[in-house]
Amino acid sequence: MGKPIPYGRQYIDKDDIEAVVKVLKGDYLTTGPYVQEFEKRFAQKVGAKYGVAVSSGTAALHLACMAAAIGPGDEVITSPMTFAASANCAAYVGAKPVFADIERLTGNIDVVEIEKQLTEKTRALIPVHYTGLPCDMETINQIARRHNLIVIEDACHALGARYRDTVIGDCTYSDMTVFSFHPVKHITTGEGGMITTNSKELFEKLKLLRNHGISRDESIFDYDSHGPWYYEMQELGLNYRITDIQCALGLSQLNKLERFVKKRREIAQIYNQSLADLPLDLPVEPEGCYSSYHLYTVKLRDIAKIDRNKFYHVLRAKNILAQVHYIPVHTMPYYQREWGYRWNDYPVAEDHYKRVISLPLYPGLSDNEIDTVIQVVKEVLA
Repeated sequence: MGKPIPYGRQYIDKDDIEAVVKVLKGDYLTTGPYVQEFEKRFAQKVGAKYGVAVSSGTAALHLACMAAAIGPGDEVITSPMTFAASANCAAYVGAKPVFADIERLTGNIDVVEIEKQLTEKTRALIPVHYTGLPCDMETINQIARRHNLIVIEDACHALGARYRDTVIGDCTYSDMTVFSFHPVKHITTGEGGMITTNSKELFEKLKLLRNHGISRDESIFDYDSHGPWYYEMQELGLNYRITDIQCALGLSQLNKLERFVKKRREIAQIYNQSLADLPLDLPVEPEGCYSSYHLYTVKLRDIAKIDRNKFYHVLRAKNILAQVHYIPVHTMPYYQREWGYRWNDYPVAEDHYKRVISLPLYPGLSDNEIDTVIQVVKEVLA
């Protein structure tokens, strides 16, 4: 039996290693020139005015909520079919995480369900581009404008994706967009994240909050400077800084983004063609959406005949390390204890969870490994 095939994996080459070594031999390991260069280049890549690099995608979500002044008494609507951080960020600032059920076809948040969850306390929407497929951002933006809401796109899956004539991250339909650079994402910095925005006010606030709320900018000081060493803590911020080591890796990885996305889409197309005759619901791309395929998810049509758990264990027994994305957030013990959510609250998301599995998809996946995945899936389901 060959080596295990994970569902996702980083792709690191000689250029990446040399970029990191160069920083290690230099003067700055953190808060140096590579951070600013990565922010600048990333913002240019997605078409936003500003980028703020932080220590993780979770940190990016948290800071975005803080910068938007979301707090106690507010409600934030997001999807239950996501990693917990998409909802946790609202709880971090004292707001109530509220869920809107998902579309059966795409797994993305359902705009009709968003409307049903709106109250006078709703302050923000956090649509999640699940698997790398953009949400219906035009409709979400229209809802936000009608109700004076903040929109924070969770694009941790969606670097390189496009929606209509826009690039995910250019904030055409949102106030801020957040990304993750975890090793299984499109590019990696080990751990890391980015927030993009077109608002100078939000940009300045984000920079302040990621560094303890401390500023050395004399133009915003409350008091006269005591000397060149002087700084002021203007807000209660956090240490969500990212290092130059990470940003050097990020800059090198960013050069390969188009190649990485192209490869992901090619593998997805091979899967689509090879698995089309099986009793599976395969990923779709609605008109106007261009997925960057962070994940390749399939859903079993008949779980009475073969349930997802059996499918999962057979794949793993054959060294195909498939994964399940995700356990609906509202079913987590914390959300049930603290916020009163229960199983059966969001039936489409729960049905999705019972049927879904993620097959291996990453740029370093070889032709032989792709063939192995297809062969084993066919053996189980044919």
